[in-house]
Amino acid sequence: MKQLIITSALACAFALPAAPVLAQAAAPAAETSPHSLTGNVGLFSSYRFRGIDQTYGKPALQGGIDYAHESGLYAGNWNSNVSSGAGFPDGNLEMDFYGGWKKSWGDFGLDLGGIVYYYPGSEGRALGTKADSGAVTNKELYIGGSWKFLSVKYSHSMDDYFSLRGWDAAGNSTGKSTKGTHYLELNANYDLGNGWGINGHVGHLSAQNMKNADYSDWKVGVTKDLSGWVVGLSYVGTNADGSCAKNRGTVTDFQPYCFAKSLQDDNGTLDSSSSKKDAGRGIAILSVSRSF
Repeated sequence: MKQLIITSALACAFALPAAPVLAQAAAPAAETSPHSLTGNVGLFSSYRFRGIDQTYGKPALQGGIDYAHESGLYAGNWNSNVSSGAGFPDGNLEMDFYGGWKKSWGDFGLDLGGIVYYYPGSEGRALGTKADSGAVTNKELYIGGSWKFLSVKYSHSMDDYFSLRGWDAAGNSTGKSTKGTHYLELNANYDLGNGWGINGHVGHLSAQNMKNADYSDWKVGVTKDLSGWVVGLSYVGTNADGSCAKNRGTVTDFQPYCFAKSLQDDNGTLDSSSSKKDAGRGIAILSVSRSF
């Protein structure tokens, strides 16, 4: 036993010292970038802008990209196919470019910005605007506010509304500017939980120097999030003057939202011989979309 004790003592005396255990420094927290970049893509059975048909009832493939800074500044681009008959002679693509400042304080939010709607390849001159106007465009400034699941937004055109010049009650061009046309809307988006949501919308367009062009539109819908893919079903309707019935009775009963299937520009003359449809008719829309 004594020998064992001595041997053990010697072994301890000549053993290499154990490496000191160093406290592992905590990894520094990853800094949150002040910049964010997101994208979105969606397929819709029909494209309605402010309640009005933009694709002659046909499906629309849509997508965009958005940049945001922690200061509240943002910018983005969004795109969709359209029908030339919706007011874009020779055009079939909508490109939106927007930017602004958005901030929230608790349940309240404020959004200030501007947007340009651009239709490459279209011929704005065929709509009665200046001959050198080029493609159809629309430029708007907007202000929006939100509280919890409710939001309100006001948009004001800064130039001829979608390159249109005014017309009288019979549909004859007056050449007057449509600048100042504005749109007011109220929206609701409520989360029901478990991926379900409901939404609603009501809006009103006030047109400048465009007779019979004022109208209201509305929408109710439901959505379901399926692993990041959002499936939606909604109903959209308007009271826009778009009846395409013949012999409506009076020359003053012009229906500006009776759209042709296509509008081709030939030296500034519109070919409206194609079939026509009420662009403000009520319709159910099915969609699937995703943000990334």
